[in-house]
Amino acid sequence: MLGLPKGSLEESTISLFAKAGWKISTSSRSYKPSINDAELDGRFVRGQEVSRYVEHGFFDCGLCGHDWILENESDVVEVCDLIYSRGSNKKSSWVLCVPENSPIKKPEQLAGKRVATELVGTVRRYFEQKGVKVDVEFSWGATEVKVPDLVDAIVDLTETGNSIRANKLRIIDTLLETNTKFIANKKSWANPAKRKKIETIALLLRGALEAESKVGLKMNLPKASLKAVVKALPALRNPTISQLSSPKWIALETIIDESVVREIIPQLKALGAEGIVEYPLNKVVY
Repeated sequence: MLGLPKGSLEESTISLFAKAGWKISTSSRSYKPSINDAELDGRFVRGQEVSRYVEHGFFDCGLCGHDWILENESDVVEVCDLIYSRGSNKKSSWVLCVPENSPIKKPEQLAGKRVATELVGTVRRYFEQKGVKVDVEFSWGATEVKVPDLVDAIVDLTETGNSIRANKLRIIDTLLETNTKFIANKKSWANPAKRKKIETIALLLRGALEAESKVGLKMNLPKASLKAVVKALPALRNPTISQLSSPKWIALETIIDESVVREIIPQLKALGAEGIVEYPLNKVVY
């Protein structure tokens, strides 16, 4: 039984599973998806709740943010990190913010004041550790607009900082970084058959994420140019090389970061490469 996050991560999670080999089908009104694997069943629930249901055993495994594992104080097995989100493959941060024109420069200056957040337990523990007494209240959303009229500060999740700047807020501290984690129930993890399945899912999800920033590249190359190509282009370390029918030519294939392809292809062409083909990847498993 697999716990899947409903909400902002839903589409990117379905896309990630598709690249890993599992087609998850659902409708806008359904919380019970169809998965093309007879060994898997699943439910969509709010990402904030996944870790609790995994800990209690309703789900054998699931995907949720590290932040909500901490917030719920869930006792689960953290199988692997899966750094992806709705908009990018970067970690997000929970940050403490005040209005741009506020005189407050550090958390200790919030003593006796009011802070709004979705992450109430974590924020309370943060201020307790600092010995600062504040009134932490739960925010149902649109937290950025509550300062300064309703509260003195907020703790909110940000990926790029754009929303923070757009609402004329200033970050005074970062409470924690978070990313999606694949987690398992402890009893399920102790079951050999279930653990094997969970580890297979983790392996292929990691492979799908790894492939998102890379592409395959193959070409024909004069054998005499091979050393020059490998020396000039360190991204081509340990490429796969095959002999062509002509003894003077070889076929070369490798995987490289997509971000450097535009720089590498002209260099390959200058070194005599022909028939250069770039292709997308679904999974890269090391």
